[in-house]
Amino acid sequence: MTATTVAPSPDRSTAAPGWRGTGYPQQVLILTGRSVNALLKNPQLVVFSLLQPLITLTLFSQVFGTVLESSTLFPAGVSYINYLMPAILIISGIGAALQSGMGLINDLRNGVLARFRSLPLRSSSVLVARSLADLLRTAAQMLLLLVFATAVFGFSPPGGFLGAVLAALLGLVVSWALTWLFLALAAWLRNSEVMQAVGFLATFPMMFASSAYVPVDGLPGWVQAIALFNPLTYAVDTARDLTLGDPVGNGILLSLATTAGVLVVCMSLAVKGFQRPLQSR
Repeated sequence: MTATTVAPSPDRSTAAPGWRGTGYPQQVLILTGRSVNALLKNPQLVVFSLLQPLITLTLFSQVFGTVLESSTLFPAGVSYINYLMPAILIISGIGAALQSGMGLINDLRNGVLARFRSLPLRSSSVLVARSLADLLRTAAQMLLLLVFATAVFGFSPPGGFLGAVLAALLGLVVSWALTWLFLALAAWLRNSEVMQAVGFLATFPMMFASSAYVPVDGLPGWVQAIALFNPLTYAVDTARDLTLGDPVGNGILLSLATTAGVLVVCMSLAVKGFQRPLQSR
């Protein structure tokens, strides 16, 4: 007669815990890599994204430079390229920010985000990853801008290399805030045609009703009033002080405070809009 042996029951205290998904930083890292790879697989978009700020710099420096350098409103002893370049660093991320919103709408339409929602992912990680991927693209644009402006137009900031780098870093902060602005618009609008129209109406007043291209004192009175409430004005003025070697004072605090306000509000709106049902239009 053979004895029947019974296998011991597994010890639950030593059993491997169930997988609960990756942590938030890993989610952001993986999704950022996905967005970067998707961008690199579209070389036409990469090329045009890099060319856009270079064309803007060339047109404005050549069209307005000769006229404004002889104007009494223009700072004495400052070349227009040194005056313009800080503004270009601040606004160069607007195009990438708008494309970030358009990319989110495409993902909402093609079903990618529907698949993401079936995974153990925090919804905000998708938005953070997209914003970081576009921030990397903006950083590449700024590096190319600095090299191009120095080699072709003789950009030589009195504030030196450090001033130009600090201005570029401030431009990245502003670009990140603007990216969240367009992500919020995309999450609520969910329509590419409307998004383009709203983006046009939002970006052009921000760029031209500011101190980006001409001194605020040279603008009409009603445009000056708008420029005083435009967050880009404070960021451009601070970047210009850094590159020209002028005292920054409280300008850096004011520009960071206004940018942080835009960032916090838009991040909250973007996450709330993104969490709405995908069928909502």
